[in-house]
Amino acid sequence: MDSKNGSPWWFMLPIFLLCSSLYTHLCLGTDKLDANRSISGNQTLTSLSGNFTLGFFSPGNSTYSYIGIWYNKISVQTVVWVANRDNPITDKQSTELKVSGGNLVIVNNSEVPVWSTNLTTTSSGSSSMVAVLDDDGNFALKVAPNSSVTLWQSFDYPTHTWLPGAKLGIDKRKNRSQILTSWKNAEDPSTGLFSLHLQTFSDGKYYVWWNGSNPYWTSGTWDNQTKIFSGVPEMRENTFYELKYVDNENESYFTYSNKISFNTISRFVMDLSGQIKQESWLPSQAWTLFWSKPSQQCDVYRLCGPFSVCSEQSEDSCSCLPGFSISSPMDWNRRDWSGGCKRNSNLNCAANAEKDRFWPMSNMKLRDAPQSLVAGSDQECRTACLSNCSCTAYAFEDNACSIWIGDLFNVEQLKQGTTPGTSFYVRLAASDIKDPSKKSNVTAIVAGSVSAMVGIFAIVSFAVWRWRRGATVTTKEVEGSLIAFAYRDLQVATKNFSEKLGGGGFGSVFKGTLPDSSHIAVKKLESISQGEKQFRMEVSTIGTIQHVNLVRLRGFCSEGDKRLLVYDFMPNGSLDYHLFHRNDSKTLDWKTRYQIALGTARGLAYLHEKCRDCIIHCDIKPENILLDADFCPEVADFGLAKLVGRDFSRVLTTMRGTRGYLAPEWISGVAITVKADVYSYGMMLFEFVSGRRNLELSENGAIEFFPTWAASKIAEGGDLLDLLDPDLEKNADTEELNRICRVACWCVQDEETHRPSMGLVVQVLEGLLDVNLPRIPRALQMLLDNQEHVVFFTESSSSNQNSQTNSNTSTSSLQNPNSSSSMKSES
Repeated sequence: MDSKNGSPWWFMLPIFLLCSSLYTHLCLGTDKLDANRSISGNQTLTSLSGNFTLGFFSPGNSTYSYIGIWYNKISVQTVVWVANRDNPITDKQSTELKVSGGNLVIVNNSEVPVWSTNLTTTSSGSSSMVAVLDDDGNFALKVAPNSSVTLWQSFDYPTHTWLPGAKLGIDKRKNRSQILTSWKNAEDPSTGLFSLHLQTFSDGKYYVWWNGSNPYWTSGTWDNQTKIFSGVPEMRENTFYELKYVDNENESYFTYSNKISFNTISRFVMDLSGQIKQESWLPSQAWTLFWSKPSQQCDVYRLCGPFSVCSEQSEDSCSCLPGFSISSPMDWNRRDWSGGCKRNSNLNCAANAEKDRFWPMSNMKLRDAPQSLVAGSDQECRTACLSNCSCTAYAFEDNACSIWIGDLFNVEQLKQGTTPGTSFYVRLAASDIKDPSKKSNVTAIVAGSVSAMVGIFAIVSFAVWRWRRGATVTTKEVEGSLIAFAYRDLQVATKNFSEKLGGGGFGSVFKGTLPDSSHIAVKKLESISQGEKQFRMEVSTIGTIQHVNLVRLRGFCSEGDKRLLVYDFMPNGSLDYHLFHRNDSKTLDWKTRYQIALGTARGLAYLHEKCRDCIIHCDIKPENILLDADFCPEVADFGLAKLVGRDFSRVLTTMRGTRGYLAPEWISGVAITVKADVYSYGMMLFEFVSGRRNLELSENGAIEFFPTWAASKIAEGGDLLDLLDPDLEKNADTEELNRICRVACWCVQDEETHRPSMGLVVQVLEGLLDVNLPRIPRALQMLLDNQEHVVFFTESSSSNQNSQTNSNTSTSSLQNPNSSSSMKSES
């Protein structure tokens, strides 16, 4: 017998047989479990719109399996909830998740429960129960398929992730809290040491706890008007989710939802690092961090375990003290440092045994309070520690003796150039500290003779080599990796400063070559009046700042009144050369321009938001954006504002930035903030689009100010490809072009409070956030409304382009004579 559409009945037989099996993965591609259906092995549930998947998973290289929920539409498996986090299974093929006896249960092949919802509901009617995976990531057990009665839901029992729509707070009726708790390590989702709680009777204040006993960070109180926590000022920049606080007699909780205008995946995570993090999924297929608290990794209580040191300067946050080794290398590889370190040799407190010794540790921060002892000298303090078998370290500073008893926790290695820390002595077994006095006389004599011969040979070789080369570069490593160069050697390296690369208000830059044939850029600083000690301190601070989009400082020279900085040489020079000097360079394509704009924004965001001390650049312009061999941008001169300080009144001509990029507040004389850099960056973005200076003479002699034209075009919704550099022949991603034009207009708003932060700019350019249509800045609007009255003052046409190259003598200012406010730059 044929079907209605003419197909033979046997044509449908394979499909019928396939779907007749309750255990077939394809047929289980549904969002529900009922009494007649279970999942095991590789079978999964998927929410109706495909947002989330539920099934068995094994994190990393783990041999254990768990029932979990993860995002279905992103390329990296990211688990948001785990059912049996503390009860893993070893064989997922013989283990089932099902609805049974009025509960959701995980049972092994012997029908022994591994995990259960533990409801006390009577089993009557349990045959109609259904568990549904919703599109918000909630897994809910309901009385019946179409019932609104929820018996149990995963949102009430979060693990380490807080999803939009879920509550995170306190149920006062049931005396139960929703708590976020970290994983133990990257391959073990079991209950970790760090948790986030809403504090009872706290006016909406969260705490992060270590092991449920020591709170080490608080969100601060909730402001219902500004919708931010006092301890999380980064929330001011939030534009894509809304947080809501509810407090009544039955419950206190927060919940949040994504704003409708943003199709962005967002989540809050209690990370195994001990930090609460807000992350969003980027179109570039990666999670990006919006903020984390505590912002400093080493502020996490007992992150590194006993006898280990936390450092913000290394990729691995924790390392062992001298004389100690990692207790569990496997856990450390999985980012679980809580086991800390163990002694290489046991201490010996026996009366006649060789006494233990001490190893000095400098520039450290010990967060755990010591015991105070009365001691008149360092030796007395040392003896007091040795006399106590439980004493593991001591310090003697400012005539005060402190000792630490038992395991040492919360030790931090401070960054170079920061406020000096504590020097203390860690106690080690005598065998772990080599005593040079124990060497035999024969060994000492042989070693001394060999050393003398090697020294003589080295001196002779050095003399011959220097004679042949005529000179060398004498260096001395200081403050980490920075090199102190001799002035004479930099003269030789730069051929007496003969090959000039560029210059500006801070000084001129010259190309140099070191004896190992590596190229450097040497900047001779002007108007730097600090003494040598202060200059070295400031330079060492700048030298610790490392970012892929910031030019690396290799070293410096400070001799007498001579101040020089030595950088890596950038083979593709500065951005202005590629944007404005078309006869000498190839046109930058749109993709390269966009990546340069994004990289520059990332570098500035790092200076403004990630450094220990906020650094305002004060002179953002194409001349200060250097390009490496792959056209990756690196912001240059970012440390010069710090070197000279922020009192610019005495050096107006060199420290007011560059005309054409100056924010209005420079002119009004108010205090400068990071938003001055944002304004300069916005002006530079217009030049990325047009491929020309913002202010220049047209072919017919008229003066054109590109930002005014661009702002009007953007406001009118015109074709933005008309703004594009003609040499690109309209070859640009229109979405990126629209994004970059809107960002530029927001960055040059008259009021600094209306400008975005550089962190927000990065997120927009990465495609993480949409950007609304900007208003036309008031100064640009005046130019549009009064075009017949606008007078442009420029320097001579012949010097226009040349002066722009060195940029502190750049082109022009513009002023509306009919208005009391102006944007005229000062020289």
